[in-house]
Amino acid sequence: MSRLDMKKPFLPVRIAVLTVSDTRTPETDRSGDILAARITTAGHVVAARAIEPDDAGQLAATLSGWIADPQVDVVISTGGTGVTGRDVTPEAFDRVIEKRIEGFGELFRMLSYQKIGTSTIQSRALAGVAGGTYLFALPGSTGAVKDGWDDILVWQLDSRHVPCNFVELMPRLREHLPPGHED
Repeated sequence: MSRLDMKKPFLPVRIAVLTVSDTRTPETDRSGDILAARITTAGHVVAARAIEPDDAGQLAATLSGWIADPQVDVVISTGGTGVTGRDVTPEAFDRVIEKRIEGFGELFRMLSYQKIGTSTIQSRALAGVAGGTYLFALPGSTGAVKDGWDDILVWQLDSRHVPCNFVELMPRLREHLPPGHED
């Protein structure tokens, strides 16, 4: 159940979009385009956007750069979450994540099951937090991007969502970091 408390202020967040693919280009990145459009329509800011090949080291480096960037609050990736040999997005995320958000992948697969049945078992969608930045990995299909955004992220990244949301926790995500790492 998703509800908004319209008495609360809407706080836009800055979101980086990462498409993971060996074959997509800026002209053919439909999933990235859909995600960026939904982010903007919801009132948030696309802070950065990139297409990176299926290379865990390179992906981890890109993620680390965005985690360190105070202009990025959230990273959402699309692609590379399957089980084939080139699908390494979860492995790249594991290199940088400090805390996993287990419920995200569980909820994504539950919602996806209602649409694509048992094929959802092939998704390794996941989420976590690193350096005070939220990280979400979605599958690369346009349907998966729509489902992940429309059914989960649009609500959890809305400061008005009740009873709780990710945005209200943002000021506390860096509590464990040493002084000098705050914004």
